[in-house]
Amino acid sequence: MNKIQTQSNTYTKFLNLVQAIRDLPAFPPLDPLEERLLNQLASQWHAGERVTVLEAMQMSADVSAATVHRRLKTLRKKGMLALNEHETDSRIRFIVPTALTTKYFAKMGQCLDQALRA
Repeated sequence: MNKIQTQSNTYTKFLNLVQAIRDLPAFPPLDPLEERLLNQLASQWHAGERVTVLEAMQMSADVSAATVHRRLKTLRKKGMLALNEHETDSRIRFIVPTALTTKYFAKMGQCLDQALRA
């Protein structure tokens, strides 16, 4: 098997494992936009950045701010996000991951590890 086929197989295994994670009752079902938003936030959190609600609403040029705001609210209701107030300005709220979010990303990382080892 050549390198391209191997990489394609690895990606397919990863997708299959991710689908199995999505079906677990331990995690709430996420629509594609919620998943995309979580991934964008994860990237910024990993870089050590704090993300405000307003910044998150402006992250996707192809999605309206109102739609992002609605998804942020649903992600909070699902226990995947929390909000922390700014230290001095109570109008500013930062989006932070919850323990459930961290567990979700850890499971996704396990899927990637498993796909790479297979």
